[in-house]
Amino acid sequence: MFSFLVSFVASALLTLLVIKQARLHGPALDADFFGVQKVHSHTVARIGGLPIFMAVVISALISIWRVPPMAGWLLSLMLCAGVAFVGGIVEDYTGNVSALRRLILTMAAALLGYFLLDAKLDRIDFPFSSWRIMYIWVAVPLTVLAVAGIANAINIIDGFNGLASVVTICMLISLGYVAWQVGDVFVLVAALMVAGATAGFLIWNYPVGLIFLGDGGAYFIGFMLGELALLLVMRNPEVSTWYAALLLIYPAFETIFSAYRRMFLRGKSPAMPDGIHLHSLIFRRIVQWAVGRKEARALMRRNSLTSPYLWMFSLMAVIPATVFWKDTGVLIFFCLLFVVSYVWLYARIVRFKSPRWLILRKKD
Repeated sequence: MFSFLVSFVASALLTLLVIKQARLHGPALDADFFGVQKVHSHTVARIGGLPIFMAVVISALISIWRVPPMAGWLLSLMLCAGVAFVGGIVEDYTGNVSALRRLILTMAAALLGYFLLDAKLDRIDFPFSSWRIMYIWVAVPLTVLAVAGIANAINIIDGFNGLASVVTICMLISLGYVAWQVGDVFVLVAALMVAGATAGFLIWNYPVGLIFLGDGGAYFIGFMLGELALLLVMRNPEVSTWYAALLLIYPAFETIFSAYRRMFLRGKSPAMPDGIHLHSLIFRRIVQWAVGRKEARALMRRNSLTSPYLWMFSLMAVIPATVFWKDTGVLIFFCLLFVVSYVWLYARIVRFKSPRWLILRKKD
């Protein structure tokens, strides 16, 4: 818990400093109120990833001072994460780093982790056996795509105040719990550092959105999440590979489903942003019925009320993953259940047949 508290306090203070000095970050201020994925009504700094990254670095240095044997692991992890972070934070400041370039940098970070941390996907578990991935030409692309895909997926679900932050905090705490169960101190400490830094940012981001996570924050947290999940599973054979799959299935399936929807249903590029993600539909077709449409105060309230729906939905995966972390058959069942539930819920909402339990009644 020491690592969590250090990161939390450092992140909360650094984030407040960024907010107070927002005028110094003019290029990083989000003043676009009319984009397809924009749901705010005031200018906000979008560099929340900067204080999060700095808080994790501070916490890592303190952890190295307290436990010197972890120095090599933590420094290597921060070096890899820094590569993923830099593309996002430069995009936040300049707006000139394309999604493809950010993805390539994140893939490079995953490749670096493959060699520095031995973070590689070398097996896939089944109920009564495991399939070993023996060839490097298979393991390397699978590893790179898995880690970079999760980093990109966290960026995709970062659409409303507190949404990506709370979802990733829950996932990181789950990683820390399972790491504690199997005695993996490195993953435990690293997961709690990132969770604490994200929580310190969250107190300023939710509910009023004084600062946004930005691409730098989303790619950094997403990379750390994917890398730590991979390390936990591969360093500890008793942890099923399907634990990581179920834990990360909400952002991962959101990304896969979005690409499928754009390419095959709408005939557009999978990289083109749109406003019909699951969280966007909940915002537009469910929450607005309770709050209203246009006023700035109503818009902010709708923004803050949307995230809890997705927090609860993501817990459908995080909780069983945490409870059944070594039971491959059960984990596979919950993965299938989540996919079916997602598709069913999305279809109901997009057809204006939202389940009644989802709808908030508008107060008189």
